[in-house]
Amino acid sequence: MSSAGKLPSEVERTLVRKSGAWTNPSYGCPPEKRPILEYIEKGVVNIDKPSGPTSHEVAAWVKTILGVHTAGHAGSLDPKVTGLLPTLLGKATLAVPALRLSGKEYICHLKLHRAMPQKLVRQVCEEFTGPIYQMPPIKSAVKRVIRVRTIYYIEVLEIEGTSVLFRVGCEAGTYIRKLCHDIGLALGCGGHMQGLRRTKAGPFTEKTLVTLHELKDAYAFWKEDGDESGLRRVIMPMESAVSHLPKIILRDSAVDAICSGASLAVPGITSLDSNLSKGELAGLFTLKGELVALAKAEMTTEEILKASAGIAASPIRVLMEAGTYPKGWTKKEEKVQL
Repeated sequence: MSSAGKLPSEVERTLVRKSGAWTNPSYGCPPEKRPILEYIEKGVVNIDKPSGPTSHEVAAWVKTILGVHTAGHAGSLDPKVTGLLPTLLGKATLAVPALRLSGKEYICHLKLHRAMPQKLVRQVCEEFTGPIYQMPPIKSAVKRVIRVRTIYYIEVLEIEGTSVLFRVGCEAGTYIRKLCHDIGLALGCGGHMQGLRRTKAGPFTEKTLVTLHELKDAYAFWKEDGDESGLRRVIMPMESAVSHLPKIILRDSAVDAICSGASLAVPGITSLDSNLSKGELAGLFTLKGELVALAKAEMTTEEILKASAGIAASPIRVLMEAGTYPKGWTKKEEKVQL
């Protein structure tokens, strides 16, 4: 696939250094080395959803299998649709919105109501790339108003008679069933969605898919034999669910302040994404790679690199517990007492 046929989450990101820093090994730990119970509570499973159950039922089964209090999926699939259903566990569910709003990819079987010239089918499908208008179907969980959604790419894979198999990358909230209907109208023959499978969701692909049976077996091996390896294979750290976001790396001394609700000041940054935009959602990480919080950028990369003070980002959701890193800040009242 060409570089143009990629989701926004697949764009390569690079970090630029703001200042040097050192991390104390006595605090926190790399995500993949968390103790198994914490690893589960801060994990994500890329479930291969089967045809039949709803997305909510699958998430509930994951919660039951692992014995966690909460589990949330990142983007609903209709009961008959199969494929990627990233499911975040425990504390990681706070990151669901960041993943739910990411781009998606599907393999779709479009059934035309009569055979059409293949060249025309490919031409019309290509015309649906870019911003399109969509009215959500009658049976939907959102208000039925016309809205704009972006189709990043459409690649026709095969045409046989009235069957068209295509790959589509699109913005979150795009209705593929409606897309098939509209393509049929544009061709003048009519058409409907015959089958659908999700193959990408944000940073997740089919390479890390896990079935419910594999998840159940891995949990059983751990419970019965104390073997954690299976669980660590099928469950990924929650950091993988936000790997598509621009990153801001923090000094150890700034971490606890963020966990306590403070905004991120420029001196607390060691490095950051080379292309951060003001107002963009970013992930705040420790030097060990742990996700601290999701935050809104208040400055661009260029502004942060030039500044020596000021607020660089405002936390929206904090995922790390206060006290994980030592307190590196003091209140004005405490300074007076010293």
